Amino acid sequence: MRIGIFSEAYTPYISGLVTSEVMLKKALEKKGHEVYVVTANLESFKYDYDEKERVLRIPGIPTGIYDSRLTSIYPIQAVNTIKSWKLDVIHSQTEFSIGTFARLLAKQYNIPLVHTYHTMYEDYIYYITKGYFEKSSKKLVEYITKFYCETTATELIVPTNKTYKLFKEKYRFEKNIHIIPTGIEVERFYKENINEKEVAQLKKSLKLNKGDFTIVFVGRLAQEKNIEFLLESHKNLVKKHPNIKLLIVGDGPDKEKYEAYVKEEKLTKNILFTGKVKWEEMPYYYHVADLFATASKTETQGLTVVEAMAAGIVPLCMKDESFIGTVTDDLNGKFFENQQEYEACVEELYKNKSKRIYLSKQARVQAEHCGSSHYADQVLEVYQHAIKEKKKYRFGFLSKIHEKMKGEEK
Repeated sequence: MRIGIFSEAYTPYISGLVTSEVMLKKALEKKGHEVYVVTANLESFKYDYDEKERVLRIPGIPTGIYDSRLTSIYPIQAVNTIKSWKLDVIHSQTEFSIGTFARLLAKQYNIPLVHTYHTMYEDYIYYITKGYFEKSSKKLVEYITKFYCETTATELIVPTNKTYKLFKEKYRFEKNIHIIPTGIEVERFYKENINEKEVAQLKKSLKLNKGDFTIVFVGRLAQEKNIEFLLESHKNLVKKHPNIKLLIVGDGPDKEKYEAYVKEEKLTKNILFTGKVKWEEMPYYYHVADLFATASKTETQGLTVVEAMAAGIVPLCMKDESFIGTVTDDLNGKFFENQQEYEACVEELYKNKSKRIYLSKQARVQAEHCGSSHYADQVLEVYQHAIKEKKKYRFGFLSKIHEKMKGEEK
């Protein structure tokens, strides 16, 4: 099968979305399929086609939101290249300029369009509205989302039951919705595949000492991730246990604000910021830690939780439907609902090493069910279903024309 993945974000940009796209491409290629990527060029204002990797980058203008760029919705220079691929299916991963381009191409060349909905946009409205017109803005997001996902997509994929409920119960979505939790290349996080000398070197460069107990957060440094929760809780934890460190891995629009808070509270020795980390180096940042923590309630799935579990790092998660199903409380991780509960979870696992080891082993077992091959098999089934649906529609449409012509002849 010849598959086109369309998305605004791709490497070298780092995010959960990019992780899932890279993983899907590799997994599909291992199964013998040809996979092409159409994305925005984050490094220059030029068209760039890497024929070996089958990645076409389209120039765009910076949006001012992180590293994202806005491309033309129909870049003519790219069309001939994409036509030569003779795609069997288009899989769009975003809803904006590249997503619109995918929709236009799918319609023009009668190619089935599968769309994966990754982002709960209602949780991001404040970036644009700054608190004003929130109700009307959410209505607009609902309208645009339904238009893109229902009117234009042949099939829709969502990663969790939480997202499924949004479409079925709130948006009253009528087309097929396939719940497929995003897989990851879990093997790259396994302890046996990690060079311990490099872990030791990383600890040294981060100034993590032998007696330190480290909690890691990995993700975008922005309001929707609720990082203030972790910072404020950590301020309380270090009063009792000065050797507990919080490692914040990632970058984002609020990084400077968080760094200023840490400096003001005199926590610079206990809360460490790494900034951007290369994709291939990410596994090592989990392995310097004893626990993983996230207080976010805006995830559609939370791939960093799965990455941590694959590394055998116990996840502590804000109780949210996004994580239920992956994390089971007190079996392979811990849930909390407020600062008091979170701090109690950290203290328990800080003091009880045998409990931490038990949860760690179970976390690894759960992560093994989230591999990329199984995910790719499920997505392929959706592709095949989309192709059948498109053929059914095409032949049904031709049949109607034929019947109409017969009627006119009479």
